[in-house]
Amino acid sequence: MPFKRKRSYEAAVQTASGRSASHPFSLLDGYVPLGTAQTRLYAELREAIPIIDAAVTKLVLLTGGFEVRCADSAADKELRRFVNSVPVGGNRNGIWAFVSSYFEQLLTYGTSVGEIIVSSGDVRGLYNAPLENIELRRAADGFGVEVCARGVAAPVPVKYPELILLSALNPEPGEMAGCSLLKGLPFISAVLLKIYNTIGLNWERVGNVRFAVTYKPQNDAFDKAFAKERAIQVAKEWGDAMQPGGRVKDFVTVGDVSIKVIGADNQVLDSEIPVRQMLEQIVAKTGLPPFMLGLSWSSTERMSSQQADALTSELEGYRRIITPVIDKICRTFLRLRGFSCEPEIYWDDITLQDEVELSRARLYNAQSELIENKKEANVSPLPK
Repeated sequence: MPFKRKRSYEAAVQTASGRSASHPFSLLDGYVPLGTAQTRLYAELREAIPIIDAAVTKLVLLTGGFEVRCADSAADKELRRFVNSVPVGGNRNGIWAFVSSYFEQLLTYGTSVGEIIVSSGDVRGLYNAPLENIELRRAADGFGVEVCARGVAAPVPVKYPELILLSALNPEPGEMAGCSLLKGLPFISAVLLKIYNTIGLNWERVGNVRFAVTYKPQNDAFDKAFAKERAIQVAKEWGDAMQPGGRVKDFVTVGDVSIKVIGADNQVLDSEIPVRQMLEQIVAKTGLPPFMLGLSWSSTERMSSQQADALTSELEGYRRIITPVIDKICRTFLRLRGFSCEPEIYWDDITLQDEVELSRARLYNAQSELIENKKEANVSPLPK
């Protein structure tokens, strides 16, 4: 009788597919440094990290309002009416509504584009153009910037470039588009989102506990023979006892059965330090004091004079970018109305937390200077 080789069987392995542990903002994980066309990325960045969205909004508000005046009384009256009532985007009114959206787009994407809508020889409204519909090209002279509108075919230059408003925030040398205030934050934000997503998964596991039920058969042959059947029965009864629905059931068994919570022995990592490190980078990029974003990192809630000076200088820099845009809108309106006078823009004083202390310091300096002048006046001249 020929000998047959004994057939070997591979042991069955049970596997369970895990759920995806990634956060829903996929563009942040696919960020390519120094890449172009990052408009969708920066929009998703503001949606993913609320503190970034709050920082951009606060910078727009802190920049403050402005007033436009004109030397001619008749022109000044019409200009004030235009500034307060000009339609913006078809659903808002007032030049400040246009400027706030224009400035917010500038901070978020680094480039902002608007249009003065003229019809029948008069300014009929202002429009904030989405950057997805715009393409910037180098002009024929090799120096200027040509704004093109994207369509079904190739982008074409706009019909009236003199009515286009374009601003760039800190553009790189040789580049036509500006740099976003959020530049450098996608990587930091992706790490922060991973931490937050992991915290959420850990709390989900803590709140929705998973159990490991282990049945160990006895040494006798009867238990070993029916170990599989008893394990199936234990699993069925445990599953029935843990079914949701408001009914409480008891789980009764015999033999050596142990029940443990899966992951109960694992230690949850402390996330306070890494989260703060990521937030410090974000706050430093915005230029705002931490307490303005709801972060209590300092023992005092009062903004120091150094922080106030730095923030004031930064806001004044933003005003210098926005002022030519306002001037062009008002000048276009005056010329179409037949006025030759020039508009004058007056920004409101920047109001910060320590404005009272700064005013008091200026008062003390003026008083001390007055006292010194009086002392010098009372000193008699030396005899010749």
